[in-house]
Amino acid sequence: MRDRTPTDDFFVPELCQAEALLGLVLLAELLVLVLVLAEPFRAEPFVSGFNWTRLALTSLFVQWIVLLSAALLCQARALLARLPVAVSTLLCCLVVVALTLGCTAIADHYELGGPLSRAGEANLYLRHALIGLIMTALLLRYFYLQSQWRHQQQAELRARLESLQARIRPHFLFNSLNSIASLVASDPVKAEQAVLDLSDLFRASLGKTGTLVTWRDELELAERYLSIERYRLGERLHMDWDVERVPPDLPIPQLTLQPLLENALIYGIQPRIEGGLVRVEARYENGLFTLCVSNPFDEGAHAPSRGTQQALTNIEARLAALFGPRASLTVERCDGRHFTCLRYPCARLTQEARAI
Repeated sequence: MRDRTPTDDFFVPELCQAEALLGLVLLAELLVLVLVLAEPFRAEPFVSGFNWTRLALTSLFVQWIVLLSAALLCQARALLARLPVAVSTLLCCLVVVALTLGCTAIADHYELGGPLSRAGEANLYLRHALIGLIMTALLLRYFYLQSQWRHQQQAELRARLESLQARIRPHFLFNSLNSIASLVASDPVKAEQAVLDLSDLFRASLGKTGTLVTWRDELELAERYLSIERYRLGERLHMDWDVERVPPDLPIPQLTLQPLLENALIYGIQPRIEGGLVRVEARYENGLFTLCVSNPFDEGAHAPSRGTQQALTNIEARLAALFGPRASLTVERCDGRHFTCLRYPCARLTQEARAI
């Protein structure tokens, strides 16, 4: 996953984006309406006295300033992000005030608001500059507070995810050690090799610094885990993989597939003398990633261990924290098989929660 850049933490949003630009246009139009309504009316009734021409000309004037300011600040955002907050704020205000004065000069030159006396001209420039400065300062203050709130939310989410990750690693280690312990008496050579495989497995797991890893890395981690379990289960374990429709760089929370496989082995393979087939199906379609792990199910089989249930709860909590309410984890039984499926939206093949 890509490293964070200074622009990721800059408090001024990317004003070139459609959503931010629409918000600025609507806010500017609201300001225009307030300015026009604040002007004194004549003696005529309210409806007939409202100056629609004034509203149209003022809207055109203000929207030009807003669009030009957004374009310049968007182009200069990378440079402003490297400066201290106070300096970048001052430069943003100066840019908007300069554009306001420039647009005022053009409007005055073409007499778009009617001819002005020299005294009226000076007052107009001062009035427009102060309005532009005040509105820019208020908007930048809002952006800054919003950025601080967002950073606080990200810090709390990061702490929560680290806590969940810290819980699942010991769970993973203990269950792997239990599998190796069952081999010590029956086949010490395989037990020794399984310990070496577990060492490689944990080296790969602990080497990842992020909460999200690529689908390729998660598959490799799961295959290392299965290599340990095959020492214990032998020919009783059969795997069927259907994962070709998933891009290798798709983001997935680390240690997601392995607990699902562990659940399938404990619940569907271990209690059966003849073993069975564990099927892994994954696909990525229309921005939605789906992963299902299924195993044989017998009505008389024992329920999964409490540790496995905790692992599934952990996965569900991490999915909700990273991908929001559209993420889900479901468990169902159908046609003699037990299905554990998870889904979450991932619109781009990049870190979906890169702010974390």
